[in-house]
Amino acid sequence: MTSSDVAATVRSLMPQVIADLEELIAIPSVAFPGYPEEPVHRMAERTLALFREAGFAEARLMDVPTGYPPIYGEIPGPPGAPTVVLYAHYDVQPAPESQGWTSDPWTPTRKADGRIYGRGAADDKSGLATHLGMLRAFDGKPPVTLRLILEGMEETESNLEAFVEANPDLFQCDLFVICDMGNVRVGEPVLTTALRGDVSCTVTVRTLEHPLHSGVFGGAAPDAMMALARLLTSLHDDNGDVAVDGVTQGAWEGADLSEDDFRSMADTLPGISLPGTGSVTDRLWAKPSVNAIGIDTTSIAESSNVIHPVASAKISMRIVPGSDPEQELAALVRHLETHAPWGAQVEVTPVKAAPPYRVRTDGPGYAAAREAMAEAFGAPVGEAASGGSIPLLQTLEDASPGTEFVLWGPEDMAQTRIHASDESVDPDEIERMIVAQVLLLQRLAAS
Repeated sequence: MTSSDVAATVRSLMPQVIADLEELIAIPSVAFPGYPEEPVHRMAERTLALFREAGFAEARLMDVPTGYPPIYGEIPGPPGAPTVVLYAHYDVQPAPESQGWTSDPWTPTRKADGRIYGRGAADDKSGLATHLGMLRAFDGKPPVTLRLILEGMEETESNLEAFVEANPDLFQCDLFVICDMGNVRVGEPVLTTALRGDVSCTVTVRTLEHPLHSGVFGGAAPDAMMALARLLTSLHDDNGDVAVDGVTQGAWEGADLSEDDFRSMADTLPGISLPGTGSVTDRLWAKPSVNAIGIDTTSIAESSNVIHPVASAKISMRIVPGSDPEQELAALVRHLETHAPWGAQVEVTPVKAAPPYRVRTDGPGYAAAREAMAEAFGAPVGEAASGGSIPLLQTLEDASPGTEFVLWGPEDMAQTRIHASDESVDPDEIERMIVAQVLLLQRLAAS
């Protein structure tokens, strides 16, 4: 197919692509512990059925020791053709009412801006839709050998890394296409070339044997909640930069993002300054960041005049490409163990040490992806990074050494709001990404 043929074919397929996406958004496939299992299994079965219909006739749910099953399939290509592995995931983040959704997260909603709203609309059911659209554009007969891996627990404790390690033969290929990313802005194509890693731990601070009356003992008795607050503030310096000794720093050398653009994307409140130093993209993509993503203590509704004897927090620190996650986690633990005030007892429990990743950009697969994306979008392709983490990438590289990666997708940074309220996706961005994937496979086959 010529480029114009591809564009016309994909355009004709978009009503079905969007219908499939909206059907999948309506399934609350939250794989987190404590959430209903039935919707996740229903999502797995429906996703499997769609991909079988689109060309992966032998795709199946794979057996795993624990958790929800990945979907695996293969379509043999012509003799001598390259092999490409497609990745996306079918599970989603929770969507609690407390996030402040303006529409039902499980009802796909088209709003005045043309975007489709709902949990998973972008992350990563748009990736599923992109792969399905590409398969249909080839009528289920791609010009290369295609392998498919769709994860069911990406947003929680993934079981896919262990599956890849146990079945490396299934993942031998020339190129991995990871459709779980996006451009910074709609219509402005970029390839993701680096991702920060993620290390995390829980910290518990103890100061008293039991609660105390805040009036009778306040002023001399150490409050565990206040001790935890002081410990958390020690993680940053006065500029807002990470102040953990031994943590690796970096700098971003690609295209920049203005402070005004970032403020618009993040919806910062008026008068709020941005923490940290260096460019915005340094802070997002090449320097570490640290956040308290959860705190356990008495709620306001249950509060009384009591000094707390114990308080806990979960800490997540994003680490820069090229750093060692075990060493970065050890530095974070060391800091927490040594910076609590008043001699408070501190217990730190490591949770995760996920590696960062840097994409190889000098291979033929990456070059073909740049050309395909530029043609699909009608614009030159830039390079961006992601502050998010995909630990699976290193596992895939270890299983198939030397294989190239392409990281892209319809999840634009400016408006998508993945993991947050009012997550959405631009249907035109999905269409362009389908065209890009079709053109990529054609170029790989021709080479």
